Amino acid sequence: MDDTESRPTALITGAASGIGAAFARLLAAERYRLVLVDREPVESSGGGESIRADLTEPGDLARIEERCRSGVDLLINNAGFGHPTRFLDTLIEAEVAMARLHMEAVLRLTHAALPGMLERGSGGVVNTASLLGFFPSSTYSASKSWVINFSQAIARAARPHGVTVMALCPGFTRTGFHDRARMDMSKIPGPLWMNPDAVAAKALRDFCRRKSLSIPGWHNKLTAAVARTLPPTLTSRLLATTDMREPARCSRGRDVGREPYDRRRG
Repeated sequence: MDDTESRPTALITGAASGIGAAFARLLAAERYRLVLVDREPVESSGGGESIRADLTEPGDLARIEERCRSGVDLLINNAGFGHPTRFLDTLIEAEVAMARLHMEAVLRLTHAALPGMLERGSGGVVNTASLLGFFPSSTYSASKSWVINFSQAIARAARPHGVTVMALCPGFTRTGFHDRARMDMSKIPGPLWMNPDAVAAKALRDFCRRKSLSIPGWHNKLTAAVARTLPPTLTSRLLATTDMREPARCSRGRDVGREPYDRRRG
C-alpha cells in the first residue's frame, strides 16, 4: 500500500547540492515526501517532486509560492549564492539578484507556507543564513543578517501555535558554493571546515528541539559569540580586508566582478 500521501512533506530550495542535498538525504531517511527545488535538474525519489525554478525570476518564485500554499510541513529556504568581488566592483544586477534570492524569496515562501502550518498547529521553517550574518559587511552578509533577524522574529510569533521557525548559520562548509563563486578558499585551515551532512544533521536536531537559531560547530559558535560581543565598528574593521580587497580574478585573468551576471552560475 502506498503511504506517500500520509507522509509529511518537506520543500527544500537549493536542493541539488551541498547543504540542500544533505537535508534531502536526511529527510528521505525519515520518510518525508520531498519537494526539491533548484535551478539545476534534481531527482526526487520515493514519490516526491522535483521542480526546476530560478527564484530570482518573479514567475518561478510565484510557482513555488503556490506550491507552498498547497501544503508543506517543513519548508527549508536554502537557495543562495555568492560572488568574489567587492561591492563597487560587482554589477548591480548581481547584487539585486542576491537580495531577491536571499531575502525576497525567503520572505515570500515563508509567508506562503506559514498559514497552513499555523492552522494545523505543527510544522516549521528552516532559513539558511550564514555565520557572516553576524558581521557587518556588504550585500551577502547584510542579507544573511536579515535572514537571522527575520527568522527569530517570526519564531517568537509562531512558537505558541506549535510551529518552529529557525535560522541556520553555517560557517565554512565543503560544498560547491565557493567554487561556483570562484572564491579562493585555500588559506582557510582544514579544521574550520564542516561537511554538509554534519551541518544538516545538526540543524535538524536543533529544529526538533524547537530552537530559533542553529550554529553548527563549536568554533562557529565561538565566532558568533565574539561577533555579537564586539562593537560593530571593530567587527567592521576585522572584515575590511575582505570587503575592500582588490577585485578577484578568475583563472583566465578577467575581472569577474565586471562580467555580465549569469544566474546559472549563482
